[in-house]
Amino acid sequence: MITGAHVVVTTRDAEADRAFFRDVLGFPSVDAGHGWLIFALPATEASFHPGDSNSGHELYLMCDDLEATIARLSAKGVECRHPHQERWGSIISVPLPGGGVVRLYQPKHATALGLVSK
Repeated sequence: MITGAHVVVTTRDAEADRAFFRDVLGFPSVDAGHGWLIFALPATEASFHPGDSNSGHELYLMCDDLEATIARLSAKGVECRHPHQERWGSIISVPLPGGGVVRLYQPKHATALGLVSK
């Protein structure tokens, strides 16, 4: 039985991005050894989009109130970029200290969160 999913974010500065997830976003973590942090994330869902290759993966974090979340992140010095509306939600880009980007959105669609119970 599958009990969870593990997301891998490739980065040029893993320590900085780990600190961002720990200190700014506040995700709890365990140390898997030698400072290698594994983060507990909120409930997660997956979708599959058509594309020209099989190697592209993206990380989107979700929230219930994008404006309030932007205010909290901005108060911590996080630059929230490119706010815009899509058919499926309100979205921003959040730069990571290591040079990557995650996206944060407030969905307009039904979500699959909460469908799986332990």
